[in-house]
Amino acid sequence: MSSAHIQYEEQNGIAEITICRPAKRNAMTAEMFAELRRCWQRFAESEARVAILKACDDKVFSAGADLTDPPEQFWQGVPEFGFHCDKPIIAAISGKAIGAGMVLAMMCDFVVLSEDAELIYPEARIGVAKGAVTALLKRGPMRVAMEMMLLGDPLPAQRAYECGMANRLVPAGEHVAEARRMAEQLAANAPLVVEMLKRLSLETVGTTPIQSLFDVTNRVDKVMNSQDAADALDAFRNKQKPVFNGR
Repeated sequence: MSSAHIQYEEQNGIAEITICRPAKRNAMTAEMFAELRRCWQRFAESEARVAILKACDDKVFSAGADLTDPPEQFWQGVPEFGFHCDKPIIAAISGKAIGAGMVLAMMCDFVVLSEDAELIYPEARIGVAKGAVTALLKRGPMRVAMEMMLLGDPLPAQRAYECGMANRLVPAGEHVAEARRMAEQLAANAPLVVEMLKRLSLETVGTTPIQSLFDVTNRVDKVMNSQDAADALDAFRNKQKPVFNGR
């Protein structure tokens, strides 16, 4: 499963998902987030035990949402927003990770940063935001996350690592190799233990209001987009009793 801009590969128990739209600085469109969700689902259903999220361009991980094609449902492709999986996910980041791209990476379970990486959330300066970034208060120190959100200044890789927002800090160009080393170790460990401990850890930390919003939206959409809902409306219009099949 690969599209022009989201590529999926799987080998030796490790899935690699690559954002590849270098001409647009890996800016994410609605279709790219939809394809990313499909890749996550494939990973969840596969024999792979760990996934790596990376970019094809070392200069920029992602410039964030492509505002020429606003991804209104972008959260559907973000781990622990629209997608839940107990298998571990590693983000390998080089260059700039901006806005929705930064949130996407930081919602992964492990983060590897190259020394030239920067985490940037500019929405307070731009004037638009959907609030998803607030989930990062569960992923790093509150004051550092608030500084990123409200001031909009770049967070250098060194500081991100020192304050616990990343697991590894490596020389430029070595972020994917380090992520692969971590993935190999995770893939060799007992999968039932790894998956249980990941889920229990996330439940211990707890969810945020924005995550609860996304979860409720998912639940409501599942009902409203179901065949039962469509059949019920048809039955109402035809003055018939609806028949429900749970689909």
